[in-house]
Amino acid sequence: MPELPQGFTRLAGSERHLPAQARRVRSADPNERIEVSVYLRDPAAIEEAGALERHARLPGPQMSREEYLARHSASPEDVARVEAFAQAHQLQVLAVDRAARKLVLGGTVAQFCAAFATELHHYEYEGQTFRGRSGYLHVPRELAQVIIGIFGLDDRPQAQPHLRFTSAPGRGTLVSTATVSYTPLQVAQLYDFPSGLTGSGQCIALIELGGGYSSEDLAAYFQQLGLNVPEVVSVSVDGGENSPTGDPNSADGEVALDIEIAGAIAPGARIAVYFAPNTDRGFLDAITQAIHDTANAPSVISISWGAPEASWTRQAMTAMNQAFQDAAALGITVCVASGDNGASDGLNDQKAHVDFPASSPYVLGCGGTRLEAQAGQVTREVVWNEAAEGGGATGGGVSDVFPLPAWQERVAVPPSINDQHRGRGVPDVAGNADPQTGYLILVDGQRTSVGGTSAVAPLWAGLIALLNQRRGQPVGYLNPFLYQRYSQLLQQKALRDVTSGDNGGYAAGPGWDACTGLGTPDGALLLQALLTPSAA
Repeated sequence: MPELPQGFTRLAGSERHLPAQARRVRSADPNERIEVSVYLRDPAAIEEAGALERHARLPGPQMSREEYLARHSASPEDVARVEAFAQAHQLQVLAVDRAARKLVLGGTVAQFCAAFATELHHYEYEGQTFRGRSGYLHVPRELAQVIIGIFGLDDRPQAQPHLRFTSAPGRGTLVSTATVSYTPLQVAQLYDFPSGLTGSGQCIALIELGGGYSSEDLAAYFQQLGLNVPEVVSVSVDGGENSPTGDPNSADGEVALDIEIAGAIAPGARIAVYFAPNTDRGFLDAITQAIHDTANAPSVISISWGAPEASWTRQAMTAMNQAFQDAAALGITVCVASGDNGASDGLNDQKAHVDFPASSPYVLGCGGTRLEAQAGQVTREVVWNEAAEGGGATGGGVSDVFPLPAWQERVAVPPSINDQHRGRGVPDVAGNADPQTGYLILVDGQRTSVGGTSAVAPLWAGLIALLNQRRGQPVGYLNPFLYQRYSQLLQQKALRDVTSGDNGGYAAGPGWDACTGLGTPDGALLLQALLTPSAA
């Protein structure tokens, strides 16, 4: 490790660990040019003002974008400090985005290693090679409270898509073995989504960390549903782009699932797909770009990628959580899949874990159910759990990172089964996710049935686009409203309680649970509740 320059200190939350089986193969080329995103503090943190809690009964934007820029943009002084630091270390300032509180710096590996007192090497892990680091990053003491995160030095894969096929076929042999499959329109009908609405005037943002879609697939799919093809635009982030692989088992499946569900539910909405590399920098930059994209202006964001909290740096979770606070203030709803590996979230340490970013208190965490129906009516809905058969189960549990939000105290979130600590409960809501009752999609020219909580995030995002259209303004940060009015919403049947099943660590029961949250929606009744005077 390079000698720590005088006056430097550790950057809180920047510590990274290498996977136990990672093998170092070579040092990073000191002359390789890379780009890094530096995120700065919010000069007027939203939480300090308590705005999100005070306006919890009033879904919608809490401030205009102009008010946001005046209060929460990076301060000119903070930007100037980082620019001076960059200049002193021969780093280029490639971009400054005060709204996102972000600077993009460019330079060589050697320059960045010297600037942040770290080392970069290439490692092999699970068949992939990545540029990585371990330990802390370091910054001058005067910047330690200014910078909340530095991303892009380490480019290891960060997240996984949360979708499940009903089989694991080879390339080009995708075959469905689902017990029953639904189109998104059939699921919308079973959940009584409001009729006569298309999401017109809304934009749904999808965050994708790989893969792509073809216009031919979309045209064929929506034609089969009897719908016009929605307007779909691709947005490149950090060099990511719409790059279909031709393999339906790749990330193409996630991209197709997200577009086809959201587009079927809200065919009148624009769908903006933000493609970014699957790194912590790419993921974070895609989210902040969607939130601050004034051209597409999404009113709802759907995220079907994630990873256990334990696999993230604290700086990444802090920066992303701060971005979600921005979304809440601006009236943008963020729907996030809760994971497909049950209470363990795929880790093998015999402990329960929750997925991030679904565990952020500023997003709507989306869990999964098994939905059975006959003659257009729901006959049975239980927690999705086929883990014993290797088929996955809904994620959910208690956060190890985020404390219990005030608005969640009223629903008796249980203590963690690990050590009885109290924390943010995940998920908030649920929807059909079992691959055995999956969604019919078209990906890389092949029709199949897909499940996973990946399907639930765009399902709720599509519903929210409809709600936004009817209300004439976005519902925004919906969580406090749903929890504060939960008893009424149950009585009104706007939310349907799922009381049977478990996810291998937590069991469903009356009221909120760590499998399906507050339950699944009756879209028309939820709209009615949002239109009542007390919610207007």
